[in-house]
Parts: sequence; structure tokens; C-alpha cells
Amino acid sequence: MARNTAHRVQIPDPPIAQFLFADTRIAWLWLLVRLYAGYEWLVAGLEKLGNPAWTGPKAGAAVTGFVLGALRKTTGTHPDVTGWYAAFLRHYVLPHAAFWSWLVTLGEIAVGVALILGLFTGIAAFFGGFMNANYLLAGTVSTNPILFILATWLVLAWRVAGYYGLDRWVLPAVGVPGRPGALFLRERAASAT
Repeated sequence: MARNTAHRVQIPDPPIAQFLFADTRIAWLWLLVRLYAGYEWLVAGLEKLGNPAWTGPKAGAAVTGFVLGALRKTTGTHPDVTGWYAAFLRHYVLPHAAFWSWLVTLGEIAVGVALILGLFTGIAAFFGGFMNANYLLAGTVSTNPILFILATWLVLAWRVAGYYGLDRWVLPAVGVPGRPGALFLRERAASAT
């Protein structure tokens, strides 16, 4: 069945967006952004990995303290932590603090390594930004707004943000959603014969 594409409208990117987010000439800028954000994530995760309150015998103690601090920020006319997010923290994070400790630690390390290597940069940046958003929703500022902005930009620039990294070779081999790469096309051709 053929698709009717007569009603599909595609709005082209303006030249500045094409240059910033899809042109390999600007990939050096994204390399700097990627390395900075990756370093920040990796250091944060490695600090937690060696910390007894995060991943050691008292795993979950740091998350418990963090959540209890966030829950204290739910009062007042303009609370730092909204009611729905406080409910998530109270009912899903607090009872499983050790699990979340490990998840945060390994997630930060994974995001940091992927960004530094330029491997699946857009996906890594998305999950880094997702973690930043959760920290912000819990009322923690620190470097989170900056890292969230950088992660958002890296997601927008995913096509070239990993150009000076492993994505330069991995993405053509693996492909992107809706467009399988050479590796999968080769497998399809081999299975068809």
C-alpha cells in the first residue's frame, strides 16, 4: 500500500540551524561541549562509585538524605519541589534508595563515558539531560541548569556532535531510527540469499 505524501509538509531548517546542528565544520565546537559535559558526568559518577553512602555498605544513605532534603522543599506558596514529584520521590525512590543509588551512579558514569568517546552522543546527552531535569525537579541547582542546557544542545546537534568521536563510524554502521546502517543492510542481504 503506497503512502499518500501529498499532504505531508516538511519545514526546512534555516541555514543557521543547519550550520550549528548538521554541519561537520562546527563539529569541533560540539567536541568541546561534549568533552566538558562528559567529564562532569564521569567525575560525578566516579565520586559516587567509591563512596560508601552511594555504592558501598551504606548504599542508599546519600539518596535517602537527598530525597528527605527535597521533601522539605515542598512547602510554601512557591515550593521548590512540586507535589507530584515529591510523591514520586516519597513512594518510588525513598523505599528503594539503594537501587536508585546504583542507578544514578552507573547512569552518570555511562553518560560521561559515552559523551567523552562520542558514542551514541544524542542518546547519552538525552539521558544526561533527563538526569539533570530530575535533579532540578528535586530542587537542586548546582551545575544542573548548565549541564541541562548543554545536553539539550547536544541532542539537537546529535548528527555532528560525535563526529570527532566514535559516532563518525558507529552511526553509519548501525544506522539511525528509520534508516538501518551498513551492518544491518549487510545482514538483511545475507539472510535474503
